[in-house]
Amino acid sequence: LAHIAVAKYADALPLYRQEKIFARSGIELSRSTMAGWMVSAAEACGPIMELLRKTLLSGPLINADETPVQVLDEPGRLNTSLSYMWVFRGGPPEKPVIIYRYSPTRSGEVPREMLRGYTGYCQTDAFAAYDALETAEPGIRLVGCFAHTRRNFVDVVNARGKSKNPKTGSAEVALDYIRKLYVIEKAAREGGLTPEQIQAFRKPKAEPILDEFKAWMGKRISQTPPKGLLGKALNYALSNWSKLIRYLEDAHITPDNNAVENAIRPFAVGRKNWLFAGHPNGAHAAATLFSLIETAKACGLEPYRYLRLLFERLPFCQNEAGLKELLPQSMTPEKIDLAVLNL
Repeated sequence: LAHIAVAKYADALPLYRQEKIFARSGIELSRSTMAGWMVSAAEACGPIMELLRKTLLSGPLINADETPVQVLDEPGRLNTSLSYMWVFRGGPPEKPVIIYRYSPTRSGEVPREMLRGYTGYCQTDAFAAYDALETAEPGIRLVGCFAHTRRNFVDVVNARGKSKNPKTGSAEVALDYIRKLYVIEKAAREGGLTPEQIQAFRKPKAEPILDEFKAWMGKRISQTPPKGLLGKALNYALSNWSKLIRYLEDAHITPDNNAVENAIRPFAVGRKNWLFAGHPNGAHAAATLFSLIETAKACGLEPYRYLRLLFERLPFCQNEAGLKELLPQSMTPEKIDLAVLNL
């Protein structure tokens, strides 16, 4: 089970290819059988997933994003309809939790349900589904993403195309302001500073740049057609400004949402190979197994060895204390090696 799950969800090897690989070794194992196994294994991990959700809510910051996925045989929907895989990254900064949640819709109800009871910062893009989080959960403070802000200005530069006599336009000025902010982040990161030191180092250097950047945009937007690319880029930045600068409030927050976007990449790579989920049950199973594998990796664990130990011990857990011992946050590579030797 661990081998098949890691091959599909960590190494992006679809079940039909695994079926052929097993056949070359003289093993008759159909993709439908393996698919059923993955669904059953994911269902058995339900108690672990609920503990992971609680662990996700225990940290100072949650990053959230979503990506489309095609799922067949969804009741009342065409097979060409798009569904979504939502991804949340949070929990202890040193041993984060990454949870995938499948939903047939892009409704804001998904993050509201996932983050119910959470108190802390939630960093997202400017998608409207996240806006109601602060209302639904008064303890949540939304943080914006400078990476999305930057992309809008990059689009302006790219649309202009190459020129024999390139000039520094408004988009380049905006990109230079953002570059200066990231120079500060890089210096703090490379300096190996503690969160307290990062806060003391970052804020006095970044605030003057941010103030100047906002003032420049405020003047520039009045001279810019609102429906053009530059007008849209300026409006995006200014309308989200209070959220964009909120990263200065806590050293655990970075200027962008790249941490969760990086967590989406393994799913995106797999999606290119298997293209769609054959059934909603398979999509839910994928969400669970991606969550376990990517959380294990984020905690410095080898995913196959972790899943093998989890699948061996999970049936014998009698209480929540036993389940907590099986969380990736409770494991180290050395603990797993010792446990596997004793299986």
